[in-house]
Amino acid sequence: MKFTVFQVSRKGGREKNEDRMGYAYTREAGLFALADGMGGHPEGEVAAQMALQTVSALFQRHARPMLDDVRGFLAEAVMAAHRALLQYAAARGMLDSPRTTLVVAVLQDGRATWVHCGDSRLYLTRGSDLLVRTRDHSYAEHPEIGSSPASANRNVLFTCLGSPARPLFDVAGPVELQSGDRLLLCSDGLWSMLNEREIVDVVGDQPVSESVPELVERALRAAGRSSDNVTAVAVEWDAPEFELTRGVSTDSIGNGVFASTIQAGMPDGPGDAADDLDDEAIERSIAEINEAIRRSAQRKP
Repeated sequence: MKFTVFQVSRKGGREKNEDRMGYAYTREAGLFALADGMGGHPEGEVAAQMALQTVSALFQRHARPMLDDVRGFLAEAVMAAHRALLQYAAARGMLDSPRTTLVVAVLQDGRATWVHCGDSRLYLTRGSDLLVRTRDHSYAEHPEIGSSPASANRNVLFTCLGSPARPLFDVAGPVELQSGDRLLLCSDGLWSMLNEREIVDVVGDQPVSESVPELVERALRAAGRSSDNVTAVAVEWDAPEFELTRGVSTDSIGNGVFASTIQAGMPDGPGDAADDLDDEAIERSIAEINEAIRRSAQRKP
């Protein structure tokens, strides 16, 4: 397995950076992930980091050295991250839980499969052509969902990880990859400032080590002082000039080797987020949050 990867995250005009991105790989599989902690809720940076850590931990557990069921793994990983955030909030008696978007791609057997929740996007390009772009979980992208008062603001998301409601997410693929195909994962701080054609052209015309920082800088310039956090990670599959791109080759590593740029470990609090991934456990976490809210309301004069 050979690929070239590059990632950048910039704070922009915000007080702190609540975006997180990273990747991990074994001999036979690669995982690429990006999360955007949601403003208006507490500890967005914690939510994004926990989501990536949970997904990475599950990948390390199950990719031995490849995943038996990629689509099943991605669905499990999303729910594991969601449950971890609910447990984190419940353990601290928080009145509101940290929330985040998430997009994750797995490359295995020469194919790409991905999942996303929210409006962090994945683009899959081949040369100058856009093969795939994920559809945001927003009212703008889903006009058929219009009964909520929030739908008046078309950019509002109707799902995310960490909300008391069960998250909606889409798993897609697999798509057979060809040499030179590129995947871009990015936060809304990037795609909201650049049109789709511009993104595809830059990704297709330059090595990922050049296209990623170029896109990030263009988004920052377009947004000016009010810029959101801007984060992107891109991977080129089996680059024709692989040796010149300083890419990653897993052909020589052992079956038990796991490499990751995602920080290991989880914040202090609940146990292994990968365990007991059933609806009842998630509902218990939601009930604990609601009970903490009720107790807090009773204490108020």
